[in-house]
Amino acid sequence: MTTPQAPSTSDQTWGAAPAPGTPSKPGWSPGKKIAAGAVAVAIVAGGGAAIWAASSSSSAATDTQAGPGGGMTGGPGGSGGLAAALHGEYVASDGNGGYVTKLTQTGEVTALSATSLTAKSDDGFSKTYTITSAQATGLATGDTVTVVATESGDTATATSVTDGESGPGQGQLPGGGQGTPPTG
Repeated sequence: MTTPQAPSTSDQTWGAAPAPGTPSKPGWSPGKKIAAGAVAVAIVAGGGAAIWAASSSSSAATDTQAGPGGGMTGGPGGSGGLAAALHGEYVASDGNGGYVTKLTQTGEVTALSATSLTAKSDDGFSKTYTITSAQATGLATGDTVTVVATESGDTATATSVTDGESGPGQGQLPGGGQGTPPTG
């Protein structure tokens, strides 16, 4: 059942003062004002906490989580996404308020010494990386590796070398398997 309402007239305007003799509507009670303020504070605090949680990270997580495919396998492109990349470069935080360009490559080791590794991806891209003797330990020519590196001039220095048949695109993400952990 509806309450009949007076027909509107052309001189009534939204937000205009009520006609003389019309009873005014009561404002919000103090209790309603307090409740509305509490809801607003809760929304702002929750949003701020979510933003803080999403933006805080450590530099150690940069290679393994924020690098190509680092936990992002459900994003655009389905389960492949960046994890299926054969090689590329990306920018990451250096942990000191600056940024560093990182390189990543998955491919077969075509040359190996105690100080360098050359990897060739399935698409023919080949690159030589400076490595440490610890990173070379356990590797052999013909192994499939995932390399994460920084580049200065023409020198690419590996920060992570992951050995294994299952590299990105086969279920393993950069820095997520055996080999040496990221060094920053």
